Amino acid sequence: MAWFDAGVNMFDTRMPVEQTIEDALAAGVSRLCLITTHPNEWQQAEDYYQQYPEQLCYTLGVHPHNAKDARPEHWQELREKAKQPGVVAVGECGLDFNRDFSPRDVQRAVFAEQLALAVELNKPVYLHERDAFTEQLAILEPFKSKLAGGIAHCFTGTPEEMRAYLALGLYIGITGWVCDAKRGESLREALSELPAERLILETDAPYLYPKDRKPRQRNNAPACLPHIGQTVAQIKTLSVEQVQNISFNNAKQLFG
Repeated sequence: MAWFDAGVNMFDTRMPVEQTIEDALAAGVSRLCLITTHPNEWQQAEDYYQQYPEQLCYTLGVHPHNAKDARPEHWQELREKAKQPGVVAVGECGLDFNRDFSPRDVQRAVFAEQLALAVELNKPVYLHERDAFTEQLAILEPFKSKLAGGIAHCFTGTPEEMRAYLALGLYIGITGWVCDAKRGESLREALSELPAERLILETDAPYLYPKDRKPRQRNNAPACLPHIGQTVAQIKTLSVEQVQNISFNNAKQLFG
């Protein structure tokens, strides 16, 4: 079995799609989930999927940074595009009070709208959160029994925060942040108690290059996922093959 990278920012100019997929396949990464963050990426995601249907799937959503750009007509567009093959989740959506690139009241409204759409469409949610955990959890809570699952994307929080997400029935997305023994100390602690059936691996490429991977590169890529898997295997005291199988099957389970 190969690896499944459950989070790739393919619309970044640093991510040439053909080369990225070729390098991923050469490294044993056979499946990639492309994250959309703005309505202007939705059609491109569909186009990429049509080019590489065996390797790709994708999300449809509005990142909190871009919440200020969301318009009512975008929600109808999302409803229509979500019917296309390859669409596996609504997001990346959530709250980001670290940068505040969009007003917080707008972030809250756009997040709630996407949660309602995920319920309507029976799709999992693809969640982003930074410096807004308590508010994010409060907005999620009323949807708890209605959501078709979801993932806490690029989780870097505490064991307590992880437990709260698990109580909502979410998967936990682990990135190369876990490879940084200093900054990732809290995540490593959380990972050690994360149930295997809720573990999903992702790179968040081109961001979050694994700090302990040599030689160091400027940008992260899906081809780096096996290195993250090795670190996870060490922390979980599992074999690399077990982590590979567990994370691949969990991603398939989440994304259908």
